Amino acid sequence: MRKKSDAPLRIGTVKNYRHLWMLVFWVLYLVLYVVVEHEVQSDYYVMHCALDDVVPFCEWFIFPYCLWHPLLFAMTLYLAFWDAENFKPYMLFIALGFIPVILFDWAFPNGQELRPAVFAHQNIATWLVGRIYAADTNTNVFPSMHVIGSAALVAATIYTPSLRKRKLHLIAIPVGILICISTVFVKQHSCLDLFGALPYSALIWWLVYGVIFKKRKNTAQS
Repeated sequence: MRKKSDAPLRIGTVKNYRHLWMLVFWVLYLVLYVVVEHEVQSDYYVMHCALDDVVPFCEWFIFPYCLWHPLLFAMTLYLAFWDAENFKPYMLFIALGFIPVILFDWAFPNGQELRPAVFAHQNIATWLVGRIYAADTNTNVFPSMHVIGSAALVAATIYTPSLRKRKLHLIAIPVGILICISTVFVKQHSCLDLFGALPYSALIWWLVYGVIFKKRKNTAQS
């Protein structure tokens, strides 16, 4: 006889998908990203600090760097269809983390000039770095959205019971840290972009999980 815990995941009725309207945050961000990437191509403030000259270029960090997009997509998909309650704070984290930042980059154009002109080695990693450089401009880098998105992923694994129960937060935390530092090793970001994103991510974390949804949880329990 099948145990209750072994039952397959079931997708709910239509009324259970009302939370999916929050996916508009992703659409809004992507539209703004395309517009700002097109608008900001020159005449930007160069992000640079002394630490950037110390951190070496290492092409192998491109692999954790590239984990960011599929992990964000996978978390969005999982929470959207299997955990609506934790989908809401996750999406609010994304909205407050990405949309104000891309608007800031539009108002205050910034970029970095750290990319190597020539790769010292030719391998699969440098080939992938070259593809990333070609697809993504060196502008709109402060603060790093890779760092903010990584914080959103870590927070979701910590506060989602089904993920925490599987100890996925113990994997998400080191992976998130690795993604963050990869941004400076593949020269996609200045260290200033990373340091600027950390306190901003902490602020959003506190606002979403420590204020907005904490109040909602307490109200529901009352």
